[in-house]
Amino acid sequence: MRRLFPLPDPNDPDGARAVTDRAWGLDELADAYAYPATDGPWLRANMVSSLDGAAQHDGTSQPLSSDADMRIFGTLRALADAVVVGAETVRQEGYRPARARDAFAGRRAAAGQGPAPAVAVVSASLDLDFSLPLFTSPLVPTLVLTGAAASPERVAAAEKAGAEVLVAGDGMGVDPARAVEALAGRGLRRLLTEGGPRLLGQFVASGVLDELCLTVSPTLTSGTAQRIAYGSGRAVPERFALVSLLEEAGFLFTRYRRT
Repeated sequence: MRRLFPLPDPNDPDGARAVTDRAWGLDELADAYAYPATDGPWLRANMVSSLDGAAQHDGTSQPLSSDADMRIFGTLRALADAVVVGAETVRQEGYRPARARDAFAGRRAAAGQGPAPAVAVVSASLDLDFSLPLFTSPLVPTLVLTGAAASPERVAAAEKAGAEVLVAGDGMGVDPARAVEALAGRGLRRLLTEGGPRLLGQFVASGVLDELCLTVSPTLTSGTAQRIAYGSGRAVPERFALVSLLEEAGFLFTRYRRT
């Protein structure tokens, strides 16, 4: 893996080594992707896209990924307090509970975090299979974010399975800003969303996304797959600034923050 931006100081031996192709350790990746010091919540997205803008192939993101992409995926999860994901992505990707990883145990303990991030599922209908391990046997109880008008029967089913239901909207749907506030109110400030595209589109349109970690996969898919963010969009495009750029085997690992 090579660091392309920001360029390290060639007079710094550690920095010079970072320019060359080599395997990056998990501690290095964790340092490179550390959350900024801030008093409020910070919402980061992690997505992958093909060269022609597809966020999925045959319904999942796995065909666009790589070993390096999965290392960064695991690192971003290990740094987060909560992973926020849409219900459709839970259904399509077969989501399982986040697991504790020994490599990050000391870092999480020092940051006052639990052994693994909570998974927070955003769903208006609560049309979810509550018998899945995500709900019945997580290391950290799964959260479900929904609206005030959600079906009481489905809310009861979620709670019976062991999930904690948080209301983050006045109607059937979830308001993105209220979702972030609800999680922050539980002490979950370092937030990571892994989509899908509809959920990320809602976060973008609402102006609550602070950072995007986008893997550009050296693949072409054509077809009709969604792009990484899908929805009504913003009236005026919002500009983000490049923070870092890594490369391995043709994959580009970009990191952008709002300006």
